Parts: sequence; structure tokens; C-alpha cells
Amino acid sequence: MQNQYKVKALIVALVLGSVALQSCHHGGTEEQKDEKFEVTDSLLNSLLIDTVKEASALSEINLTGSIAADETKMANIYPMVSGVAHDVHVQLGDVVSKGQTLAILKSAEMAGYTKDYISAEADLRSAKRTFESTRDLYKSGLASQKDFEDAQSDYQKAVAENKRASEVVSINKGNDQGYLVKAPISGYVIEKNLTENQQVRADNSSNLFSIADLSDVYVLINVYESDISNVQVGDPVKITTLSYPDKVFTGKIDKIYDMLDPDNKVVKARVKIENPGNKLKPQMFANVTIKARSGEKLPFVNTRGLIFDDDKDYVIVVDGKAKVHVQQIEIAKRVEDRAYVKAGLKPGDRIVASRQLYLFESLKD
Repeated sequence: MQNQYKVKALIVALVLGSVALQSCHHGGTEEQKDEKFEVTDSLLNSLLIDTVKEASALSEINLTGSIAADETKMANIYPMVSGVAHDVHVQLGDVVSKGQTLAILKSAEMAGYTKDYISAEADLRSAKRTFESTRDLYKSGLASQKDFEDAQSDYQKAVAENKRASEVVSINKGNDQGYLVKAPISGYVIEKNLTENQQVRADNSSNLFSIADLSDVYVLINVYESDISNVQVGDPVKITTLSYPDKVFTGKIDKIYDMLDPDNKVVKARVKIENPGNKLKPQMFANVTIKARSGEKLPFVNTRGLIFDDDKDYVIVVDGKAKVHVQQIEIAKRVEDRAYVKAGLKPGDRIVASRQLYLFESLKD
């Protein structure tokens, strides 16, 4: 009898244990179900959403170039007379003002120009008196018409000669010391080929000075033959220099020259940029990055929405109300903040662009 009680007690214990196990199993299932991640409308509305767009793919071309003065704001100064230089007042790199005297040339030609001007003025005064006297006599009948016409002709010649001599002296400005070499514009002395006591000839092909306004400068870019077809007028560029590596200058290509340099096998492209503080100087070396259009149209997204995991790129695609999924993509190229997509997205798709890493970790399992 006692053994029967023990068997019954054992059976009851086994039944209770089974019920308890089943209760624990169901409780764990419910708890796991409650912890499953779901994207709600309120969560989705709080996220930044980007729309995939399509555009001609950009590519970055890295080239070299050099700084050059704007030729429309530059003046080369040549000698108008022969002579010997003295009182050279400026040096390379100096800032000069329009009309400032750069140097003085002792010149025999200037003495001749001054003599011609003084003689022309004296001849004009004499011819004028003769003309006025003859005119009065002609009106009184005391001089012939021929005398009047000759006096009038001499006077007109004297006026013309005086004007010529005056123009020569005006162009070749000078004083008691000699011929004055003056700055025709304000700017920087970027070239100087004159020293004290140097002999100068008027037929010399070398300029004495070059002055340039450097508030705007050109960047002349060396475009290699392989890149010519990819570079177009209007392409935006970024420029850095060795002197200012942390300063980025921006501009757009405004001219591409048609001639190929036979030595370097490059075509020159030109960019005009502002030069605040005149930091950039002619002949400086420049590194140039051009954003060129490849002609291939691809979907693109902002790189802020990308996820990189296990050597692959992903995005979180919104495919309906409160519905999202992880999408692997293949990136063709990256240009700054743009990622051009080769596969995995199409124009019009919407992707999550904020807290996407949190969503990715929650959804990928």
C-alpha cells in the first residue's frame, strides 16, 4: 500500500514538472516575441530620408598647373628712348601706383625732343604774328593774295609741328634729370630687367618692367592628351598650392586653348580666381582637381546614408509605410559627398540617412 502511494506521488510530480516546463517555454516565447524589433510610423517620421536621384556621373581629375597674371590687368614697360639708367626706384615685388616714377634715363634723345618742342613753340609764335600782319595788310589792299596764302600756309605748318613736338614730349615724359619711366597702372612689379647704370636702347625687345594687378589671377592647367575629352569649359575646379596647402581656391574653367604644347604634350586650360590678400604670385606651382562629367548617367545618393560592413556597402531602403529593409549596393565611384551606384538602387528609391547604423544592427539578424 505504501508503495502505491509513492508511485502516485511520483506521477503527480512528473505532471507538475511538465506543466511547469510548458509554462516556462510559453513564457519565454512570449518574451522573445515582445523583444522583436519593429519600425513604427513615429520612428520613421523622426528619421532623415533621402531620395535617390540620377545624374551624369562626375569624376575627379588631378592635374598640375601654375599661377599667371591676368593679361588684361598687366602692363609691360618698354623704353621709348635710348640712354643710361640711374635712380632705379623699385625692386621686384614692390607695390607701385599709377604714374609713379620707376626709374630715370639720362638720354640725349630726350634733350633733342625738348629742343624740338621749344623751337616749335617759337616758330609757331613767329608764324602767327606774320600771318596776322599779312592778313591785315591783305584786307587793306597792301598785300597780295599770294602773300596772304603763303603766310596762312606757314602758320598752319607751324601749328602742326608744334602739336607733333608737344605729343612727343607728352609721350616721353621727362624733366631736367632725364627721361622718366612711369608706371601706367597700379599693381605689383612682377618683372624687372633694369639695373643702375645699365645702358638702354629703344630698339631692345626686352621690357624694363612688368606690372600686374594681382587681385585676380589665372591658373594655367596642364591637361594631358588622355584627359582632354573629359575636360570642358564650365567644369568646377579646386586649387591648392605648396605655399598655402590648407587654403582651397575654387573657380571654373573659362577657356581651353586649342594648341598642344609640342614639348610637354599638354593643352592649357585656364581658370580665373579671386586672390584675396594677393597671396598667389605668378609662377607658383598649383595642384588642381577638376570635377569632370563622364557622360554616364547613374543613380547617386549622399554618402551620409551609406553603411559599410564586412567589406560591403549597404543602405536602409524605405519600401512602404513603416516598412524598411537592408539593401546591399555596388558603388561605381565616390566624388566628395556623392556616391554613384552601379547596382542595388534606382532613381526614386528612398533611403534612411540618419541613425541607419542602429536600424542596420537591428534588422540584419
